[in-house]
Amino acid sequence: MTEKLPELYVAVDVEADGPIPGPYSMLSLGMAVAGRPELTFYTELRPISDEFVPAALAVSGLDRDRLLREAPTAEEAMTAAKRWVDGLRSVGRPVFLAAPAVWDGMFVHWYFTRFVGHSPFGATGSGIDLRSYWMGRTGGEWSTSHQSTIKRELGLTDLPHTHHAGEDAAELAQVFDAVRGGRVSSAGGA
Repeated sequence: MTEKLPELYVAVDVEADGPIPGPYSMLSLGMAVAGRPELTFYTELRPISDEFVPAALAVSGLDRDRLLREAPTAEEAMTAAKRWVDGLRSVGRPVFLAAPAVWDGMFVHWYFTRFVGHSPFGATGSGIDLRSYWMGRTGGEWSTSHQSTIKRELGLTDLPHTHHAGEDAAELAQVFDAVRGGRVSSAGGA
Protein backbone atom coordinates (compact mmCIF):
# COMPACT_ATOMS: atom_id res chain seq x y z
CA MET A 1 0.00 0.00 0.00
CA THR A 2 1.32 3.44 -0.96
CA GLU A 3 1.76 5.92 1.87
CA LYS A 4 -0.31 9.07 1.42
CA LEU A 5 1.82 12.24 1.42
CA PRO A 6 0.85 15.00 3.86
CA GLU A 7 -0.78 18.21 2.74
CA LEU A 8 1.58 21.16 2.41
CA TYR A 9 -0.16 24.47 3.05
CA VAL A 10 1.40 26.93 0.63
CA ALA A 11 0.88 30.46 1.93
CA VAL A 12 0.64 32.79 -1.05
CA ASP A 13 0.87 36.57 -1.22
CA VAL A 14 0.57 38.87 -4.22
CA GLU A 15 1.33 42.53 -4.79
CA ALA A 16 -0.49 44.09 -7.74
CA ASP A 17 -0.97 47.48 -9.36
CA GLY A 18 -4.76 47.33 -9.62
CA PRO A 19 -7.90 45.53 -8.45
CA ILE A 20 -8.13 42.69 -11.00
CA PRO A 21 -5.79 40.67 -13.22
CA GLY A 22 -5.76 41.32 -16.94
CA PRO A 23 -6.26 45.04 -17.15
CA TYR A 24 -3.82 45.33 -14.23
CA SER A 25 -0.66 43.46 -13.34
CA MET A 26 0.60 41.18 -10.61
CA LEU A 27 3.96 42.70 -9.70
CA SER A 28 5.30 40.15 -7.22
CA LEU A 29 4.43 36.69 -5.94
CA GLY A 30 5.62 35.09 -2.74
CA MET A 31 4.98 31.57 -1.45
CA ALA A 32 6.01 29.85 1.78
CA VAL A 33 5.09 26.43 3.14
CA ALA A 34 3.52 26.46 6.60
CA GLY A 35 5.67 24.55 9.06
CA ARG A 36 8.57 24.43 6.60
CA PRO A 37 10.24 27.88 6.69
CA GLU A 38 13.03 26.69 4.40
CA LEU A 39 10.54 26.17 1.55
CA THR A 40 9.94 29.57 -0.01
CA PHE A 41 9.58 31.14 -3.44
CA TYR A 42 9.63 34.78 -4.55
CA THR A 43 9.54 36.48 -7.91
CA GLU A 44 8.78 39.85 -9.32
CA LEU A 45 6.99 40.13 -12.64
CA ARG A 46 7.13 42.49 -15.59
CA PRO A 47 3.78 44.35 -15.84
CA ILE A 48 1.47 43.00 -18.55
CA SER A 49 -0.38 46.25 -19.31
CA ASP A 50 0.12 49.99 -19.26
CA GLU A 51 -2.78 50.50 -16.84
CA PHE A 52 -2.23 50.85 -13.11
CA VAL A 53 -3.81 52.47 -10.08
CA PRO A 54 -1.24 54.73 -8.40
CA ALA A 55 -2.61 54.02 -4.90
CA ALA A 56 -2.41 50.25 -5.49
CA LEU A 57 1.13 50.54 -6.81
CA ALA A 58 2.13 52.61 -3.78
CA VAL A 59 1.13 49.82 -1.37
CA SER A 60 3.99 47.56 -2.47
CA GLY A 61 6.54 50.29 -3.02
CA LEU A 62 7.72 48.46 -6.14
CA ASP A 63 9.19 50.55 -8.96
CA ARG A 64 7.07 49.82 -12.02
CA ASP A 65 9.68 51.25 -14.42
CA ARG A 66 12.36 48.99 -12.94
CA LEU A 67 10.03 45.98 -13.28
CA LEU A 68 9.40 46.84 -16.93
CA ARG A 69 13.17 46.85 -17.54
CA GLU A 70 14.42 44.06 -15.26
CA ALA A 71 11.70 41.66 -14.07
CA PRO A 72 11.02 38.34 -15.76
CA THR A 73 8.02 38.17 -18.07
CA ALA A 74 4.80 36.82 -16.61
CA GLU A 75 5.33 33.58 -18.54
CA GLU A 76 8.87 33.15 -17.18
CA ALA A 77 7.86 34.00 -13.60
CA MET A 78 4.78 31.78 -13.57
CA THR A 79 6.66 28.89 -15.18
CA ALA A 80 9.25 29.14 -12.38
CA ALA A 81 6.46 29.35 -9.77
CA LYS A 82 4.73 26.27 -11.20
CA ARG A 83 8.02 24.37 -11.24
CA TRP A 84 8.54 25.27 -7.55
CA VAL A 85 5.01 24.17 -6.55
CA ASP A 86 5.35 20.96 -8.57
CA GLY A 87 8.70 20.29 -6.84
CA LEU A 88 6.89 20.24 -3.50
CA ARG A 89 5.03 17.10 -4.62
CA SER A 90 8.03 14.96 -3.65
CA VAL A 91 7.32 15.77 0.03
CA GLY A 92 3.59 16.49 0.08
CA ARG A 93 0.44 17.67 -1.65
CA PRO A 94 0.43 21.47 -2.17
CA VAL A 95 -2.71 23.25 -0.95
CA PHE A 96 -3.21 26.95 -1.72
CA LEU A 97 -3.53 29.23 1.34
CA ALA A 98 -4.08 32.99 1.32
CA ALA A 99 -5.49 35.88 3.31
CA PRO A 100 -7.75 36.74 1.63
CA ALA A 101 -7.92 33.81 -0.75
CA VAL A 102 -10.25 35.71 -3.09
CA TRP A 103 -7.73 38.48 -3.79
CA ASP A 104 -4.51 36.50 -4.02
CA GLY A 105 -6.23 33.48 -5.56
CA MET A 106 -7.82 35.57 -8.28
CA PHE A 107 -4.43 36.85 -9.46
CA VAL A 108 -2.53 33.57 -9.00
CA HIS A 109 -5.13 31.39 -10.73
CA TRP A 110 -5.57 33.84 -13.62
CA TYR A 111 -1.81 34.19 -14.12
CA PHE A 112 -1.14 30.46 -13.97
CA THR A 113 -4.00 29.73 -16.39
CA ARG A 114 -3.11 32.56 -18.76
CA PHE A 115 0.66 32.14 -18.86
CA VAL A 116 1.27 28.44 -18.06
CA GLY A 117 -1.99 26.84 -19.22
CA HIS A 118 -3.17 25.59 -15.83
CA SER A 119 -2.67 26.08 -12.13
CA PRO A 120 -0.56 23.65 -10.09
CA PHE A 121 -3.17 24.18 -7.36
CA GLY A 122 -5.89 22.54 -9.46
CA ALA A 123 -8.52 23.39 -12.05
CA THR A 124 -10.44 25.76 -9.79
CA GLY A 125 -7.43 27.29 -8.04
CA SER A 126 -9.32 26.94 -4.79
CA GLY A 127 -7.75 26.66 -1.40
CA ILE A 128 -7.88 27.82 2.19
CA ASP A 129 -8.82 31.33 3.23
CA LEU A 130 -7.25 32.25 6.60
CA ARG A 131 -10.18 34.41 7.69
CA SER A 132 -12.76 31.72 6.95
CA TYR A 133 -10.60 29.12 8.68
CA TRP A 134 -10.36 31.38 11.76
CA MET A 135 -14.12 31.88 11.80
CA GLY A 136 -14.63 28.13 11.69
CA ARG A 137 -12.14 27.57 14.51
CA THR A 138 -13.52 30.30 16.78
CA GLY A 139 -17.17 30.68 15.83
CA GLY A 140 -16.38 34.38 15.39
CA GLU A 141 -17.72 36.81 12.85
CA TRP A 142 -16.14 38.08 9.64
CA SER A 143 -15.51 41.48 11.22
CA THR A 144 -13.25 39.86 13.83
CA SER A 145 -11.24 37.75 11.40
CA HIS A 146 -8.71 40.22 9.99
CA GLN A 147 -5.18 38.84 9.96
CA SER A 148 -4.06 41.63 12.30
CA THR A 149 -6.77 40.60 14.77
CA ILE A 150 -5.80 36.94 14.52
CA LYS A 151 -2.14 37.83 15.15
CA ARG A 152 -3.09 39.90 18.18
CA GLU A 153 -5.35 37.14 19.57
CA LEU A 154 -2.52 34.62 19.23
CA GLY A 155 0.17 36.92 20.61
CA LEU A 156 2.03 37.12 17.30
CA THR A 157 2.69 40.85 17.58
CA ASP A 158 6.33 40.46 16.43
CA LEU A 159 5.33 39.37 12.90
CA PRO A 160 5.35 42.44 10.64
CA HIS A 161 3.21 42.81 7.53
CA THR A 162 5.52 44.60 5.07
CA HIS A 163 3.70 44.37 1.70
CA HIS A 164 6.69 42.47 0.31
CA ALA A 165 5.08 39.35 -1.18
CA GLY A 166 7.84 36.99 -0.01
CA GLU A 167 7.89 38.32 3.54
CA ASP A 168 4.10 38.43 3.79
CA ALA A 169 3.80 34.84 2.53
CA ALA A 170 6.22 33.75 5.28
CA GLU A 171 4.19 35.76 7.82
CA LEU A 172 0.96 34.07 6.67
CA ALA A 173 2.57 30.62 6.95
CA GLN A 174 3.54 31.38 10.56
CA VAL A 175 0.07 32.70 11.41
CA PHE A 176 -1.57 29.62 9.90
CA ASP A 177 0.79 27.35 11.86
CA ALA A 178 -0.25 29.16 15.06
CA VAL A 179 -3.96 28.95 14.23
CA ARG A 180 -3.71 25.22 13.50
CA GLY A 181 -1.44 24.39 16.41
CA GLY A 182 -2.65 26.79 19.04
CA ARG A 183 -5.58 26.46 21.36
CA VAL A 184 -8.29 28.73 20.07
CA SER A 185 -11.31 29.44 22.25
CA SER A 186 -14.81 30.00 20.94
CA ALA A 187 -14.37 33.68 21.80
CA GLY A 188 -11.40 33.86 19.43
CA GLY A 189 -8.62 34.01 22.01
CA ALA A 190 -5.59 31.86 22.32
